[in-house]
Amino acid sequence: FQDQRYKRDLEKLEAEVRTLRELMPKFLYCYIVKERSDREQQQQREDCLHIRSRLDVALSECQRERQEKLVLKQQLCECREELQQQKAFCTELGTASCTLLWSASQREEAIKDILAGKLEPFLSIAGQTLETFIKFLNDEAKPQQSCNSKEHHLVLALAGVVTNIAAVSCGRDFLSSSAHILLNTLLQLLYLMKPGVFPKLKVLMLMALYNITISVNGLKLISESPGLLPLLSTLLEDPDPEVCLQSLRLLQSLLLEREVMSHMTTDFRSSFPLSRIHHLASSRHPALKQTAQETLEDLASFTNSQTKDSEKEQ
Repeated sequence: FQDQRYKRDLEKLEAEVRTLRELMPKFLYCYIVKERSDREQQQQREDCLHIRSRLDVALSECQRERQEKLVLKQQLCECREELQQQKAFCTELGTASCTLLWSASQREEAIKDILAGKLEPFLSIAGQTLETFIKFLNDEAKPQQSCNSKEHHLVLALAGVVTNIAAVSCGRDFLSSSAHILLNTLLQLLYLMKPGVFPKLKVLMLMALYNITISVNGLKLISESPGLLPLLSTLLEDPDPEVCLQSLRLLQSLLLEREVMSHMTTDFRSSFPLSRIHHLASSRHPALKQTAQETLEDLASFTNSQTKDSEKEQ
């Protein structure tokens, strides 16, 4: 009986051993997985702490930069305000100075004194200022708001000074020989300016160009400008009668010089709006009406002269 009990205990032990053999790999695997998981969790906690530390540093840096940006923004606003004040002051100073110079330049003696100094820097600044003003404000809304601005009065004064310089013989000779860039700028800006916009400025610029054409060199320079006839065609459509008047005067200056017009005959006959001149010849504006009629007479005289020259050649 005792042997049987030993036998049963032995079988039970063998069963337990088999069970342990079967469970041991699983137990070891679970143990390994748990160890690995613990290590990974520990690493993740360390990484998290590291990331949190970096985040705290980044947040602190961000807060510092935000404060710096607020300070810089405040300084920028103050600089802009100061710059705006300086701009306004410089504009007022420039306007007042150029207005005085415009008034003084009405005397021929003053023009001679001006020419005795260094005029080139002034003419360069005048051209750049006119160009900046027109290109910046040449849209639908701004011109109407700027007709009474300090900037507008400044460019009017600058154009007035140039016009007065060109009104004197020595002045127009100087401009014809040494101010080609300025004269080309005037022509280009007249082309850019929309109809009805800044008529006073257009009139002054056209008067300056007309005065230049009184000299032979000036007339040659202006007449050789590309796009001159299309420009005059556009200006004659302007709703302001003074702009049309000065455009006709410039055209008359070209018509009176046969040699100049002979190079422009083809373009003139094909593109120039003679009907517009006929319309202006019945204008209620006395000076414009008379000038338009005189222009038509000059055109007829020029045409007859061209016809006679053609008959002689045949």
